[in-house]
Amino acid sequence: MQNRLYQISLALVVLGLLVSIYMTIYKITNNDGMCIGSGGCHDVNASRFSEVGVVPVAVIGILGYAALLAAHLLGKRNDFMRENATLIIFGMALIGFAFTAYLIYVELVLIKALCPFCVTSQVSMTLIFIISAIRLLQQPQLQEDY
Repeated sequence: MQNRLYQISLALVVLGLLVSIYMTIYKITNNDGMCIGSGGCHDVNASRFSEVGVVPVAVIGILGYAALLAAHLLGKRNDFMRENATLIIFGMALIGFAFTAYLIYVELVLIKALCPFCVTSQVSMTLIFIISAIRLLQQPQLQEDY
């Protein structure tokens, strides 16, 4: 079960990374032809909430998903990562989920528009967080000597 959850989580991380790259290209080029659906992409991308300072939210997504990808891929590289990768992934997913919850609020309440690509990333991050919590709860407890 752990291996299957790992594979699903890894696939969701790759999906989130690809969507974040796509949205970064869209943000940089302002090519509305890249926006599909109801036009919500344009409304979200043009809003003041599409950047944190001068950094596009999509770039933050790339960094977050890249860090999650690295943690997934390095999870069996050495003793430290074998023992801590599940907890590290959970911690990063928790931060990503908290940011995602904020972004969902911004889209629904403040901007009143939905971007299908943003929603795809939001669903991906939410599922990554849920899977990481399940994996953490299923992980055998380490025996500590006292």
